[in-house]
Amino acid sequence: MEIKIRPAVFADIDTILEIVNHEILHSTSNYDYEPRDFETQKLWFEDKLATNLPVIVAEFENGAIGFASYGPFRQKIGYQYTVEHSVYVAQEFIGKGVGKLLLAELIRLAKEQEFHVMIGAIDAENSGSIAFHEKFGFKAVGTIREVGYKFDHWLDLVFMQLILK
Repeated sequence: MEIKIRPAVFADIDTILEIVNHEILHSTSNYDYEPRDFETQKLWFEDKLATNLPVIVAEFENGAIGFASYGPFRQKIGYQYTVEHSVYVAQEFIGKGVGKLLLAELIRLAKEQEFHVMIGAIDAENSGSIAFHEKFGFKAVGTIREVGYKFDHWLDLVFMQLILK
């Protein structure tokens, strides 16, 4: 299976939207309740481009099968060298190395842009994602108990950190 990682383009927004909406509706990898519409996702994409923040996709047979990005961790100037990332893979491609390719490229881009720290905020019950991040050197640095609420129960959030340089 040959997977290519490349910058996302406008034509990828529909697939990105499909992938993220599946996660919103069926998982706790995203704490939103309602699916996003095209206009919301388009504005997100345009904002990333305007602020020089990457949106990358994994492509297989000329179609996007996953995407990843990062953005500011918090808005205060003191956090300017820290980013928080997201990696999403279409359900049928989970476990096939797509996420590894996306995260490796995000880390490379963050180093290239001279960020110092990358943060992942992961649902505490998502042991697969936690283990995945540990393989890249991320360390669990804290858990915030019952900070989220979805699917009729409270959710704990694990913060994982990778010092890039």
